Order: sequence, then C-alpha cells, then structure tokens
Amino acid sequence: MPSMITLSVTAVPDHLRGALTRWLLEVTPELYVGTVSAKVRDELWAAVADCTGDGISVMVYPTDTEQGFNLRISGQRRRHLRDFDGLTLVAFNSPPAAGKPDNEIAKPL
Repeated sequence: MPSMITLSVTAVPDHLRGALTRWLLEVTPELYVGTVSAKVRDELWAAVADCTGDGISVMVYPTDTEQGFNLRISGQRRRHLRDFDGLTLVAFNSPPAAGKPDNEIAKPL
C-alpha cells in the first residue's frame, strides 16, 4: 500500500536532486514529498544513501510504531539516530572545542 514520504537533502549532487523529482514533488529547495510504495521508497533510499557523500539526507515515512513514523539518516553530519526504549531520538555529536582541529570531537564534561 502506498504511503507518503518526506525526504530532505542538503549538499547533495544536482543529479540526485533531479532524479528525486521523477518520483517526488520538490515543495521547497531540497525538500521532497510524495506517495510511493514501500519497494519504491526503499529503492529511492538506496540511491539517495549511495549519492549523499558529504551532504546529509533524512527520510521520514509512516510505520506502525508508537511515534507513527520511522526515520532514516545518511551522510556525515552531526545528527545520529538512537533507539530509546522503542522511541527513535536524534542525538548530536559535540561541536569541536576551541583550538582543536575540526576532525577531533570535544569530550563532554
């Protein structure tokens, strides 16, 4: 059964954005919505995850959970999904400390 999905992409190649418009409507720059089957949703996500590179991609779609939706994230940014007793939460990496190179993560106090 088809269901609505929302897909947000940031700093991804133009060819990926063009490919997404074949299946989804771009309602604002880099934000796509549409109604697709689970198979198409999974195929779209596989293509998006392969092309995200240094950008970030987030997909939200309905499921039978307490929250009523599921999240998928791909890319090298600060957000990471964490399961907390069946609820999906978004965790953030600590920002780099002053004087430290960007590739080092500051340790929490």
